[in-house]
Amino acid sequence: MERLTIDVVSDVVCPWCYLGKARLELAIADVQDEVGVDVNWHPYRLNPDHPPEGVDHHAHLAAKLGGAEKVEKAHEVLTTLGKEVGINYDFAAIKIGPNTLDAHRLLHWALTEGRDMQDRVVTGLFKAYFEEGRNVGDKAVLLDVAKAAGLDGKLIENLLAGDADKDTVIAEIDAAQQMGVSGVPFFIIDGQYAVSGAQTPDVLANGFRDIAKMKAEARKSMI
Repeated sequence: MERLTIDVVSDVVCPWCYLGKARLELAIADVQDEVGVDVNWHPYRLNPDHPPEGVDHHAHLAAKLGGAEKVEKAHEVLTTLGKEVGINYDFAAIKIGPNTLDAHRLLHWALTEGRDMQDRVVTGLFKAYFEEGRNVGDKAVLLDVAKAAGLDGKLIENLLAGDADKDTVIAEIDAAQQMGVSGVPFFIIDGQYAVSGAQTPDVLANGFRDIAKMKAEARKSMI
């Protein structure tokens, strides 16, 4: 069985990224008997200029999208799409638009414990923000998510209190932008193939099959 590595560039306050994660999981389940898939999550900040305390989420979105009516329509679309994959978006519950640098630091540390740990933390952050309306820029919320995922609470608390790995995360975001990533979610498959946006599970699954087939054929030609 061929194995593929999927590097996902994402922000934890991007609703399309949450949708993209759920669709990716369905695609992986669809090909599990044919292709092995490893997933790594990488940082991106949609709102790098937000202050540490965050901003009024609804006012920010209305200004960004051109009014409350457009925001409502966008949320209706996402709510419908979310229900199809088991996501219960609660956009009304979200009050703060956070700065997500600390959330990405947490994901960076989670990966040192393995991909499964990072996946649990990513899921926890998305759920906390989009389904529970919690402020994922708040260190106390991040600590709750970390502990619920199984990370060492005291260690994470100490790391969050300082500046550990801020430069590393920002450098990774800069590298993604220099590579041409200007929107998320952005999927990089085996370091060679790029897929932008929250594609449907069938599109992703077929892409994984095609790439795995090409890998297998390339290996045979080298023998």
